[in-house]
Amino acid sequence: MTDAPLLILPPDADGLARAAVFLDQGGLVAFPTETVYGLGADARNDRAVAGIYAAKGRPSFNPLIVHVPDRMSAENYCVFNNDAARLAAVFWPGALTLVLPLLPDAGISRLVTAGLDTLAVRVPDHPVAQGVLRAFGRPVAAPSANPSGRISPTTAAHVQAGLGNRINALVDGGPCGVGVESTIVSCVGRPALLRAGGIPTEALEACLGAPLALPDDPETPQAPGQLASHYAPQGTVRLNADHAETGEVLLGFGPVAADLNLSPTGDLTEAAAKLFDCLHQLDAMGAAHIAVSPIPDHGLGRAINDRLRRAAAPR
Repeated sequence: MTDAPLLILPPDADGLARAAVFLDQGGLVAFPTETVYGLGADARNDRAVAGIYAAKGRPSFNPLIVHVPDRMSAENYCVFNNDAARLAAVFWPGALTLVLPLLPDAGISRLVTAGLDTLAVRVPDHPVAQGVLRAFGRPVAAPSANPSGRISPTTAAHVQAGLGNRINALVDGGPCGVGVESTIVSCVGRPALLRAGGIPTEALEACLGAPLALPDDPETPQAPGQLASHYAPQGTVRLNADHAETGEVLLGFGPVAADLNLSPTGDLTEAAAKLFDCLHQLDAMGAAHIAVSPIPDHGLGRAINDRLRRAAAPR
């Protein structure tokens, strides 16, 4: 929750510039796309992205969609194969999200990708969304601007009623035209439909000249977050540990002596922002056995614990 009341911005040049300033400062800005209103944050800023989860009350760290103004911008962050290029040429800008291999030097927060090596990216077809993206000049992570589990917002009033002063600003661009979320297609390997949405499956298959696979097809990537052992470091993980036993590395939380600490002050937003980076650091350290301090199971702690349980699952 922010200290100031929600600022409603007009969709003019001044309003877009002020929205960009909030994003640059790590703030949260809601804005319309042609599908639904999105809740935007700087996709390179771990703490800003953690703020999205906090504002939405999102129960788990599912990968977020990154919004960019054009395909040229998208190529700074991910790899296009022939299928992805064909779909982007026909349906961008528009209500299509592509899941693509992430470039190693993309600079995107690991909290956006949920620690995966793929990126969900979209070029929205809405003048206000385009205005925000071009005024900011950098990638924006933006799930729907509503509390988790609630109806997606298609007007500024929906956003204001759902999120209120949990966010910094809202650009009021009127009602959204499509009203349902974007279609998501993975182009890692054989193209697969991960979520139905604003672009009909038939149109996508006509463009590709072949049927889309389903996400449970064993020859295609799974939808992000489906596997219980996703997001796991190489070492075994023991949860709710009050100390490290012999041979263990301690991932701490709060004022404890630890090899790595998610937040020495017990700040759940800081812990969420550092979670995936700490898991990668544990791999880099060669940690074979990892103990993790107890994390409070409320607010962002629920999401952190969800990912840690997946990391600790048998595999």
